[in-house]
Amino acid sequence: MTRPAQIRPDDMAACRAAIRTGSLSFHAASRLLPTQVRDPALALYAFCRLADDAVDEGRDKAGAVLRLRDRLDRLYQGRPADAAPDRAFAAVVEAFEMPRALPDALLEGMAWDAQGRRYADLSGVLDYSARVASAVGAMMCVLMRVRDADALARACDLGLAMQLTNIARDVGEDARAGRLYLPSAWLEEAGIAPESFFADPQPLPAIRAATARLLAKANQLYTRSEAGVPALPMACRPGIMAARLIYAGIGGVVTRRGFDGVTGRARTGRAQKLGWLGLASVRAAGMSVLPHAPTLHAPPEPEVAFLVQAAARSQPGRARSEALLSVLAQLEARDRGLSA
Repeated sequence: MTRPAQIRPDDMAACRAAIRTGSLSFHAASRLLPTQVRDPALALYAFCRLADDAVDEGRDKAGAVLRLRDRLDRLYQGRPADAAPDRAFAAVVEAFEMPRALPDALLEGMAWDAQGRRYADLSGVLDYSARVASAVGAMMCVLMRVRDADALARACDLGLAMQLTNIARDVGEDARAGRLYLPSAWLEEAGIAPESFFADPQPLPAIRAATARLLAKANQLYTRSEAGVPALPMACRPGIMAARLIYAGIGGVVTRRGFDGVTGRARTGRAQKLGWLGLASVRAAGMSVLPHAPTLHAPPEPEVAFLVQAAARSQPGRARSEALLSVLAQLEARDRGLSA
């Protein structure tokens, strides 16, 4: 018999507040999840959101990643830091036997951000997206007590699609911060040097074309991800379908703006979100039969296969991967050098 996560009411309130102000799209979609999944999911997202902000917005990015490493160590040792998101997520880790490889994948993605990595091709962008988004999708499956490999693969599809949408929406915002997530080879083919784009971000035809290519891939993944929704508990389906519709809607705004993610940030209004919530409930209610097997059983994208394998295991491993240890060692060396 499973037991719920024992999250303190004050910690839960703090997590809700963090998501309400920091992730409006997820907060809207989460309203359709049952309480036994919604509360752990809000705790998970609050921890991930605040950790991401510490790396993304702070000056000491390497230090922020290393502090997050230490926080995860304490979580998995059952002695979380004295902070609401840490205590809440620790309760989630214990109650759901969360595989360590999943938050570690998120940590690795944040470490890549701290290194200022760029990605030459679409596969590289998907590698990054797997870590910062699909890992969360896999963790959401764990919160729903779903460990089926096919369902996990489709959840990872949704995570990839959502992150590609985020990248398309934030091209200009990222460029002004000196970040590039569009495949650099696509820009080079068009004769655009990243540094010149950073100096004067403009919605050039090649930038719009690259954005369109990302959103085309995202739309393919959104469509395929729907095959996994009927594999989820009935009560969870509307919330996950809502997340799919709301994020795809953001991509739709970018598309209607001529794939311009540079001059302004694509936003969706409250009325639109409410409409998608209603549509999600209707569509989820009609998903009583699993779709055609080839769609559900399509193999995972190669970049997310390690997440599917980790989440599907009945006995989750707790050792960190060599790749993660390597990138953390590089950041630690850099952090020591900067503080010397």
